Amino acid sequence: MNDNWIRVCADNEVVEGEIRSFNIEGNNVLIARYGDKIYALEDTCSHDGAELSDGDLVDGQIQCSRHGGRFDLKTGEATQMPAIMGIESYGVEIKQGDIYIALKK
Repeated sequence: MNDNWIRVCADNEVVEGEIRSFNIEGNNVLIARYGDKIYALEDTCSHDGAELSDGDLVDGQIQCSRHGGRFDLKTGEATQMPAIMGIESYGVEIKQGDIYIALKK
């Protein structure tokens, strides 16, 4: 499969510890800056469909605000119950001061 790189926002629009939600070509995507990296994940909890962008960043994971399920920021893997299924993670690149994510075609 080829990747379709989509511009999301300017790099400086997402500050350390912040989670932002975007609808990109019909996909709900969250962008989070944690440490010196930016991550992009599906913005839907696999446990009950809550928006993960309403949650918190905890130890390299995003924690759902509704029931506390957690997902690894790098891989989208479920790391804490009640979430057992992972979520989609997207490649991220910074180009000329803008954040791009890779959506599968």
